Amino acid sequence: MGFRENLKSELAYQNMLVKELAALSGVNKFSINNYLNSRGQVPSAEAAVKIARVLGVSVEYLVMGEDDKEGGAGLRLSAEARAIACLAEQLDVPKRKFVLDFILWIKNRKNM
Repeated sequence: MGFRENLKSELAYQNMLVKELAALSGVNKFSINNYLNSRGQVPSAEAAVKIARVLGVSVEYLVMGEDDKEGGAGLRLSAEARAIACLAEQLDVPKRKFVLDFILWIKNRKNM
């Protein structure tokens, strides 16, 4: 995936509107819409950095869909895994343990 698809995915994951991203990043709404349209205009490095900071992701993730693991950027989770993690973080410790045990049970099941 490229910048356009990754930006769309991240906006959807974070339930953020283009106008919110524009207000928070200082990149105008028209430019962001151009990055998202079918022609997929690529932003300047400065705009990409501003957008990435607001979204809490790396520029490399927005451009390539992955983080630089050698650079120490850390683990990059899929949108689904991040959603699970965010929801689990809202649970108390016993419920988080239950969720973890359930995920491990599913992972270890055969024929799934």
